[in-house]
Amino acid sequence: MKKNDEFYIGYVDEVGTETKTTLKRFVLYSLITLVVVGFLFSFFQETAVNSSFDFNEPTKVSGIYHETPYPMLRVQLADDIYKDILLLGFGKFGPNQYLNAIKSENGSLVNKALTIEGQLIYYNGQTLLEIDDSQKITLSGSVNRNEIKKPSSIGQIELEGEIVDPKCYFGVMKPGFGKIHRSCAALCISGGIPPVLVATNEQETDDYFLLTNLKGEPIHQDILPFIGQPAKLLGELSELGDWKVLKIDVDRIEKLGKASSIY
Repeated sequence: MKKNDEFYIGYVDEVGTETKTTLKRFVLYSLITLVVVGFLFSFFQETAVNSSFDFNEPTKVSGIYHETPYPMLRVQLADDIYKDILLLGFGKFGPNQYLNAIKSENGSLVNKALTIEGQLIYYNGQTLLEIDDSQKITLSGSVNRNEIKKPSSIGQIELEGEIVDPKCYFGVMKPGFGKIHRSCAALCISGGIPPVLVATNEQETDDYFLLTNLKGEPIHQDILPFIGQPAKLLGELSELGDWKVLKIDVDRIEKLGKASSIY
């Protein structure tokens, strides 16, 4: 041990020169390390997505119910301005278990005015509503005279993208990315949540397409092998309010053999 090594008692002696210098260096290097690590951490993070989930903040939404191709509530925002809200169930299930309880007492709900209390999900202009109790669905009016029309066909289109479940991807799981969420998406879609194709358009922003079979009917089990697999889909494009619908032949989906950018 060096003869001039500093040893002091805090409540008796003053801090020696060598100790002061060592402490200053330690503090300086620690601050520099903290700044560098913070910068690198932020640099490698994914950009926050424009989504929100009103967890534990239920909202009552009133509108006209329709189910072509999936259960939705058409809400009037202003004169000739409507929002089609996609209905979901609690957990990894669609809304049918709750809607069927109401149908058993009142018959078909199509074109009837409903008030539903649930948790709203927002993502890039799309709105979804999670229902967790049939008691939170009530008839709020008579049959609507202006029947909601079926999706209007635009024509054939070929798209490349990935199939996701809109519940987790659109905001319930934030972010809903990574391999673990691929199996989650499969469970959600097999449980009745509609499959959605995420495709990048010419403006390099994402478009979202509800997928159905060629008859415009819901598909769930048949689409499971293609979830999170970059693929090319050919189908008939139509519009239903602010949603785009793509009728496809599942047997003609072409996997592209690329790594998933989502899962």
